[in-house]
Amino acid sequence: MGARSLVVDADDAFSSLIFVKVNFIDVLQRELDHPRWTRELVAFGTATDPYQPIEGHYKLSRRTLQALVKSRTPAGLITKGPMVVRDIDLLQELQRVAIGSTVYISVPTVDEGAWRALEPGTAHPLQRLRAVRALVDAGVDAGVLMSPLVPGFSTQPRKIEATVKAIADHGARFVGANLLFLDGGTRDHFLRFLEREFPTLSEQYGRLYAGKHATKEYGERVRQTVGMLKAKYGLTSPRRDSVRAPSSPPTLPESQPTLFPDP
Repeated sequence: MGARSLVVDADDAFSSLIFVKVNFIDVLQRELDHPRWTRELVAFGTATDPYQPIEGHYKLSRRTLQALVKSRTPAGLITKGPMVVRDIDLLQELQRVAIGSTVYISVPTVDEGAWRALEPGTAHPLQRLRAVRALVDAGVDAGVLMSPLVPGFSTQPRKIEATVKAIADHGARFVGANLLFLDGGTRDHFLRFLEREFPTLSEQYGRLYAGKHATKEYGERVRQTVGMLKAKYGLTSPRRDSVRAPSSPPTLPESQPTLFPDP
């Protein structure tokens, strides 16, 4: 029987349908066992979150980690699911047998309003940060990815500062940040969401996101804000254990733009 395909539109189906590749582990194991496999770093979780609630039933992510440990293949894992702490034992083992393995927990913002508007149904940001603390305390090389930073919701300097401070307070060993990227179905879904829930922002987004990325000027302003705050809270080094906070941490200039008003 031929494989069936299903086209997912940019409305409710985009965020409500889950496709489970139940044969994934078998395919992965064959790839890892192939003689030409040279144990390159595997990016795990970049297309979809490996610790969605349904993982509690299928355990595909846990079995993936078991396969990576067996093959001594390093992985960079990204998730917003605190369920990742369930697999601390495998993450510890993977770090031992495959140098370069890391875990990024996605925490775009700790702002309550932005979290409720943009990530309904996900774990609270502080719950995710507690997972970071648990991983780090267990010796896992774990940090935070502030992604995506969303104009008008989480890019105000005071919100970025609250998030960076919380990340530092929870012991993250490193932190990265990315501004919202809009393309394809994701773009359609998000812009429809804005039109429906935050119509006052729609026109501004039309100017800011003429293409896939925000304007270069805007992106640079956000980058500078994040950079100054990472320095202020001692998160400028690739690894937290080698960081020393500066004696006179930089502060945001009084003229720092708010970028977008609160929605």
